[in-house]
Formats: sequence, structure tokens, C-alpha cells
Amino acid sequence: MDIVPMGIAQTRIFGRTAHMPSASTVSLLLALGVLVLGLSGCPATPTTAQPSTGGAQAAAPALQQPAPQPASRPAGPAAVLTPAQQHTQQLIARVEQSFQSGQTHYRQGQLVQAKKDFDTAVDSMLASGLDIKADPQLDDEFNRILDAVNALEMDALKRGNGFAPAIEPTPADVANDVTFEVDPNLVAKAKAELVTTKSDIPLVINDYVASYINFFANTQKGHNTLKHSLQRSGRYKAMIQRVMAEEGVPQDLIYLAVAESAFQPQVVNHSSGAGGMWQFMPHDKYYGLASNAYVDERFDPEKSTHATAKYMKFIYNQLGDWYLAMAGYNWGTGRVQQAVQKTGYADFWELYKRNNLPAQTKDYVPEIIAAIIISKNPTQYGFDDVQLDPPITYDTVKINYSVDLRLVADIVGSDPQELALLNPSLLRLATPPPSLLESPFDLHVPSGTAAIYEQRISEIPEDRRAQWRYHRVSSEDTLASIARTFHVSADQLATVNQLHADDSLDGVEALVIPVPLPSAPAARTDVYRARRGDTLVTIADRFGVSLEDLRRWNHGIGASVAAGQRIRVTEPVHLAPHSRDRNHRSTQGAKQSIPAHGKASKYGGAEQSSGKQAANKKENYSIKKTVAKSSNKTQSASEAHKQGDSKKGSKTPKSTKKKNIQK
Repeated sequence: MDIVPMGIAQTRIFGRTAHMPSASTVSLLLALGVLVLGLSGCPATPTTAQPSTGGAQAAAPALQQPAPQPASRPAGPAAVLTPAQQHTQQLIARVEQSFQSGQTHYRQGQLVQAKKDFDTAVDSMLASGLDIKADPQLDDEFNRILDAVNALEMDALKRGNGFAPAIEPTPADVANDVTFEVDPNLVAKAKAELVTTKSDIPLVINDYVASYINFFANTQKGHNTLKHSLQRSGRYKAMIQRVMAEEGVPQDLIYLAVAESAFQPQVVNHSSGAGGMWQFMPHDKYYGLASNAYVDERFDPEKSTHATAKYMKFIYNQLGDWYLAMAGYNWGTGRVQQAVQKTGYADFWELYKRNNLPAQTKDYVPEIIAAIIISKNPTQYGFDDVQLDPPITYDTVKINYSVDLRLVADIVGSDPQELALLNPSLLRLATPPPSLLESPFDLHVPSGTAAIYEQRISEIPEDRRAQWRYHRVSSEDTLASIARTFHVSADQLATVNQLHADDSLDGVEALVIPVPLPSAPAARTDVYRARRGDTLVTIADRFGVSLEDLRRWNHGIGASVAAGQRIRVTEPVHLAPHSRDRNHRSTQGAKQSIPAHGKASKYGGAEQSSGKQAANKKENYSIKKTVAKSSNKTQSASEAHKQGDSKKGSKTPKSTKKKNIQK
């Protein structure tokens, strides 16, 4: 279980939420989580991508930076260390041990394990409760660890998927640039079976479709890839078919996801930025899919499926044919309309034969038709052994506050990793703050836990749910031991749980842990000099200000910053006007700092002040006995639907694409 230290502020490190000392000015990393947006273009559009050949399973690349060395001990006669210095040295030794283990796994190509070791090294420092910035040894060690891991991460990304597990290729990926022979017997057999094959999309057998059936049925690579995709579809099949029915489109449009993502909801195409199960492009709005610093709903399987169904209905209404609609989904509705106008043929196969479609779109439609035919006749094509994965089920709790997934995990008896899988649209291990919500956030919790979650979360003040924790008491626990574990005072722990400091925990099932809110720096600089790897996002996180304010204070600066660049991180001082100017300016009023609440805002003003407001509240929140209690955002089609626009935008040939998964 992760430990949340005192005086901390959240940021994203190595694709997960970590906790940075709020007064620290250490460089933060652009990693695989929310900040992976800069690397992979987190939002996206439907486009397939060629799997990497240098992912986690490949031989590990050469190390780019030597391991950092422990900070030296005090020299001279005063070699006897104080208890605080001993604590520091022991911490640095543990950090080095984890880092060296990570390097060993990195050399062996075990990148997932290497990532865990590097996370442990960083978390050991962050969870120590020490003021890293105030201790030169710890500050130096922390910066060297981050720089070293950042270098290894960048090298791993160049060669494949970084520290993320390698994703599986889609059937479209493995079929790329393959020449298939057409088997006349297979064509005759498929045509005969097609008479009894039921589908709500028109099906056809021709040489193009038959060649893909042959590849998927009679080659090991094609067979295994389609098999794994169909197996994974079991997680979402019932949900997708229900959504397609609700939106009034053919349920067999589910097979678009075979070509797009092989039913992997967090796939990101590095070349195009397309992401999610249905591969939407970043930043474009598709029927209300939200995107901000905390959430990207392209990765929400159900919400993105609704958007896909609505989008396909729109394209079909424009083109009048489901094959052309598929082509429009892949290439762009406007481009397909132009091809139809150019040739005079509103028929996909005529456009195919006349070479009026790009190669990828030519492959896209036959691949999907072949997948439909095979899935409808699994025994005939050797797929009778496909066992569908069990459906992913969950309860949904609509919330309008920010909550840390670790607190949710504590409450429902789960773990943050399971909750992250149930909430793939989250870019952090926390839900968005109210300032970024236009409607309640759908928090998914394990099936059967919604009532207990709502009962237990009510014991924690709303403005503390992104910091506080919940701890189930074990027989060995005491107030003092729990207080030490979570770096809080025993008196405070007792007070908020309506206990006395010397009380026994016999009969107490769980305690609320009052982790303090991040405190503002005692002295705050007006100007920050950017370090290598900084962006406006990391700087906004570090100083607890919004992106909108940073841009305003720095005259509309871009998202990227150069090392050494001076960035103003506080509101500029506005002096009172001279007396001769007051008559001209009196109606304007004094310029004030206005909290940002728009989509560009990193944190809203309301969130920043919530800690002060809560300080005036009486904090008596106890959980001595757990008792369970019972307990759409839509938009019109965006500019992407205009003639000539494409959901995917211009696309790179599949042979040059790589995909990644965002954690």
C-alpha cells in the first residue's frame, strides 16, 4: 500500500501518481501517465498501428547514464552521525538498492520489473516524511535518481514502449503488406456459408475478403492475432452491443474494434496520436468525450463506444452505405465523398478497383468483413477453441469531488491497479477536481461495493478525499503504530476518529487517516528557472498554479520550455497608478488574480482554497463499525464531421506506426 507523507502535492511520475514535496523545486518527469500526452498524443482517432519490435520483450538497450552514487557522509572529526543523519543515510542506501535492482532488470530486458524498482526508489524518498529540498544530500540524490531514470525511460521509448508492457498487435497490424493467395475452394465454401450467416451489416465474399479469411484461418500469425482479439472482446461485447442497440446502429459494428485496437482500451498510436478502443484523435470533441489534465474519455470503453456509434450513424447518413461508412471512419467522410464525386460510383468495391482509396482503407474494410464472417462461423475456420474473456463488471458512483484511487481502494477492499483498470479514462490516480467537471464523474468500483463506498466516503470531509486515507485495523495495530506509518500525529489521528490517544483499538474496524493538506512554501520565488525536461504542466504542478495563469503571466508562452528559461510563477505586482492616471483608470478597478476554471486550467481557484475552509470545520469523523447503506453528457457532432474532415486526420502508413498503452 502506498504511503502518503505529510505536506505533499500530487504529480505524475512513471505513469502513476506520486507525491512531491510541495516546497520542492526539483524537476518533474514527463512520464507514461497524464504527461504521456506529450509523448504519445494521448487523445486520438481511429487508426491502426504497427506493433513495435523493440518493446519490453526485446533485448535491453545500453544504459544511457551511470547509476547515481549515494551522497557522501560528513567528513572530518564529526564523523559520528546524528539520528537524523543516520535516517538520511539509511534512506539513501535503500533508494540506491532499489535503483540498482532496477538497472539490473533493465539490462536483462525486464522493463516492467525495472519500472517497479524505479518506482520503489522514488516512492521511498517521497514517503519518508522528510523535507527533501531542505536536505542537500536528499535533494541531490532525488534529482540524480530522476535524471537517471528519465534517461533510461527515454531510451526505452525510442526502442519500443518504454516501461509499459508491450501491447498486442491488432489483426490489421499483422496483415499489413502481406500478399495473400486466393483459394477458390475457400471462396466457394465461404459463399455457401454466407447464405446462412446472419449479420445486421451486409456481407459479401470476393477475392479481397477471401484473402483475409485465408490469412486469419490458415496462417499461425493471423490465426493467433485474431483469436486473441476475439477472446478479449468478451470483456466488452455485451456492453458494446447494448450501446449499439441504444444508438440504433448495427451491433456488428463491434468488429471495427478488431481492426482499430483489438479491444485494448488504452492503446495510443504514437504516429497519429489516435487513442482508445475506437482510436479517436486527440483534442477533437466527439459527442462529449471530455479531455483535461485528469481524464481522457477516449479511453473510457462505454463512453467512447457511444461516441463511435453516434459517429458511424452520422457517416452512414452522409454516405448511405455501411462499407463506405467504414471507409469514412478510417479515411475521413469528406475524402470518401470526394472520391465518390470524382468517379461517380457510390460503391466501396468500385472505388477499390479504380484505385481511388488509400492502401490502408482498401485493407480496412475487407479485414472487418473477414473478421465478422469468421466470428459468425468459428468452427468452419478453426476458431472453435476461442474462449471469451469474462465481461468486465463494476458499479458506478457519480461523484462531483476529487478522490484519490488509493483511498477508494482502501474503502472497498481493492487495490489501485484494479481501480485503474476499471477507470481507464483516468490519467492520474485521482478523479478530477470540481473545477474541471462539467457533470458528475462516473467512478467505477468493483461490483457490489457502491453502497459501502458511499457509506464510508461520507465519513471523510469532501475537501480531504484527495489526501486522506482509510485504514482497516489489524490485531497488531495501535494508534501510535498507525500514526507512524502514515506520518501523522497520534493525537490528531485519535481526535478525528473520536478516540483518546491512549485508547485501545479493540473493536475498531477501521480508522480515517487525516493526512495533512499540502502547505504552501514559506517563501515563494516570483521567477523560476526551468530545468531540463520541464513543461508548463510540470511547473504548474510544482507551484500549485493553473496553466491559464502561467500563460497569462508569461505572455502566452507555449507548452514547451527551454532549460534555463525564466518562468514567472506568481501574479505580477500591479502598482497603484500615479494620481494623474487615476481619473482615466478608476472605472477599470484594480487588476486581480482570477482563478481559472476553464479546460486549460490545471487547478481551479476553488480547489486551492478548500484546505483553508476545511480548517474551520470540526473534524470528528470515525469509523468504529462499518455498516453498508444502499445507495450524459452529450454534445452535437464537432467540426470533425464537416465535409473533408476526418476522425483520424492524415495518417501514416501502418508499417511506420507504433502503439503504446497508457497507464
